[in-house]
Amino acid sequence: MQDMHVTVLQATIIAIWVALIMSRGLGGATLTLRFSPMMTGLIVGVVFNDIPHAMITTAAIQLIYMGVFSPGGQMPSEPAIATAVAVPVAVLGKMDPTAAVAVAVPVGLLGSYLYQLRFFLNTMIMKLTEKYAAEGNSHGLTLSIIVLPFIAGIVLFFPFMFAALYFGAPFIADIIKSNAGGLAFHILNVIGGGLAAVGIALTIYVIGKKSYIIFFLLAYFTAVVAKPLNITMVTYAILGAIIAFIFVLAKNEAANSVAKNTNTNNSGQADDDDDY
Repeated sequence: MQDMHVTVLQATIIAIWVALIMSRGLGGATLTLRFSPMMTGLIVGVVFNDIPHAMITTAAIQLIYMGVFSPGGQMPSEPAIATAVAVPVAVLGKMDPTAAVAVAVPVGLLGSYLYQLRFFLNTMIMKLTEKYAAEGNSHGLTLSIIVLPFIAGIVLFFPFMFAALYFGAPFIADIIKSNAGGLAFHILNVIGGGLAAVGIALTIYVIGKKSYIIFFLLAYFTAVVAKPLNITMVTYAILGAIIAFIFVLAKNEAANSVAKNTNTNNSGQADDDDDY
């Protein structure tokens, strides 16, 4: 889109989507949608009629959240909110994915503060829950546990997202596009690339076992060597599944062999004791 603006309809659709995710209005899928930017990026791509650019940018944003976890349900940065703002900025400004990552981080951080405010509002609603629980009022409990938190989430997140998209995204995209090729744009690209590397490092740290690092190195160098062959992700997924199956099979065979030898040794020791 060359006119560098977000329509009311576009801002409304994306704001409703994010508000539903952040208010847990989509059932059991809510947590997955909140922690992973991919589906939000797809929605943005559909709304802006540029799915390829949106998904490429979203994939770069996904890298920085690969190793992030949420103790107590609180994320240090909200991936869904970050994606909903950074991807439109990237699409409008025709930005590189790494530059969009640098935009996503502060937006996601602001979203985490907004989510903390949601927790505060829920503590106020909990007073009604305690009251209805003491009265044994099942309809009141449904209202205070399900309905009111959902409404509070919608009221909190929808205006914020609409304003950020309708007013903020075109403004940021215009600034970045007008300074493309300059020092500030170069800094955004460098920071964005570094943040993706941090996300990968966090994933390796979370995996934990040093013996598994070999699989990461195998995947990396396989991708580098096979790049000229233009191998698709489906082929990589199948190859990875085969390697994982062989590893699990070998590990189970080794465990069964050790267990069998242990049982044999124990049986022999018991026979020796009986003879004695």
